[in-house]
Amino acid sequence: MSRSVLVTGGNRGIGLAVARAFAEAGDRVALTYRTGGPPEAAARLGCLGVGCDVTDAAQVERAFKEVEAAHGPVEVLVANAGITRDRLLLRMSEKDFTEVLDTNLTGVYRVVRAAAGEMVQARRGRIVLISSVTGLLGAAGQANYAASKAALVGFARSVARELGSRGITCNVVAPGFVETDMTGALTGRQRDAVLGRVPLARGAQPGEVAAAVRFLASADAAYITGAVLPVDGGLGMGH
Repeated sequence: MSRSVLVTGGNRGIGLAVARAFAEAGDRVALTYRTGGPPEAAARLGCLGVGCDVTDAAQVERAFKEVEAAHGPVEVLVANAGITRDRLLLRMSEKDFTEVLDTNLTGVYRVVRAAAGEMVQARRGRIVLISSVTGLLGAAGQANYAASKAALVGFARSVARELGSRGITCNVVAPGFVETDMTGALTGRQRDAVLGRVPLARGAQPGEVAAAVRFLASADAAYITGAVLPVDGGLGMGH
């Protein structure tokens, strides 16, 4: 059955792969982007591109109205939008810290809250939050990013407890090293340092993360909520 799906930060990388996976399954997919016009990939996939900065509550409200007008109330929400401001702690400004948390954590609160009302009325819904293995392991120079991604676990489990009786699940996917434009900018030495810690000795393809997201949004995962699903090649095992 075709569902109304919204993927935040869906214009590239993991978010775009997730949007593609749902679109290919026949769902009505909208994806958000922060700057510029709708990404060309959205049109190619038959997705609705919606401008939205998740740090702006008014933009979030407008985005949901636009999606609902085109596709109906959001039935599957994938909260993927995120940023980094990497600095060692002693060089990290308060702005570096708060901007990352406002996007990666408070931004998730804004979109989940916006989706939850209609889901509660419908007595069904799927919420998937994109965290990171960094939120479980920590990483030098990423205290802000790691804090924001770790917090998603507590947030998701609280939402799962609040909304579970209404047929709504809330789960977390925690990717490891994923082959995207961001990781493609790393030097060979940096790549080797990361991949040397991965038992499977390679990075993930964005589509592999998207497959995990689609599973958690599927009927097969109807009895899974409050879970953290790692897609990290074993990098974070035991955490």
